[in-house]
Amino acid sequence: PGIMPTRTSTGTSPMPLAVTNSSPLIHLSLIGRIDLLRRFSSVCIPPAVWREVVEQGGSRPGATGIREARESGWLRVVEPSDRALVRLLEQELHAGEAESIALAIEIQPDVLLLDEAEGRRVAGIYDLPVTGIIGLLIQAKREGQVSSLAEEMNRLRERGNFWIHDALYRRVLDVEKED
Repeated sequence: PGIMPTRTSTGTSPMPLAVTNSSPLIHLSLIGRIDLLRRFSSVCIPPAVWREVVEQGGSRPGATGIREARESGWLRVVEPSDRALVRLLEQELHAGEAESIALAIEIQPDVLLLDEAEGRRVAGIYDLPVTGIIGLLIQAKREGQVSSLAEEMNRLRERGNFWIHDALYRRVLDVEKED
């Protein structure tokens, strides 16, 4: 059964709780930015994501950092308890996306981290708050953890093999007032 994560607080406001799919973990690791997930009190991933990223990812860059995040306690593997919902979601989505959405429905995190369009569409049906890696980078820039969104997005494209549509790339830089 799923375990309800504990939200810890610093000062007066609680830190947010996140559930993530594989893509944000893999791509943040590839660009050396897994630390951006430390803004959350806890990051929960379902077993399918752990299998994809760490067990099947084995020697891939990032697998070690994700294993270390779990050992240090801020990344936790949590099994969604509603297996019928997981099976239903798996009719349209990959196992990691299906389990991530089912887990998010169960534990109601502050945010569900998903990059894939179809997963985001399905998460929207359940009114889950969703952001992706670009959203995380924008937040990190606003909080002073990242100095240049252009540099981060270029690293995502080059080192992370992460596709960013040119129009989105330009819009992010325009909105965030980067030249």
